[in-house]
Amino acid sequence: MRSKLIPAVLAASLAFGGVVFAASPAYVTGTIKAIDAKAMTVTMDDGTVYDFAATMKLAGFKVGEKVMIGWEMVGGKHTATSIKAN
Repeated sequence: MRSKLIPAVLAASLAFGGVVFAASPAYVTGTIKAIDAKAMTVTMDDGTVYDFAATMKLAGFKVGEKVMIGWEMVGGKHTATSIKAN
């Protein structure tokens, strides 16, 4: 019984551990290259475009400002969860 239980527990922990990891936001620090307030996107100096929810305020940020963006990959897009001046 023990020989069957250990592989099952290991497999379950690997399967669920990946789900928890995938839900954690990543963070990037860089300089804002462009802001599109209408599309609610920010392009960073490395060329990556981050999509923001309509409820997030981008008005306080400007091109050339150093920021930290929290983001998650959603539907193949970099979806921002937070932004703050750095």
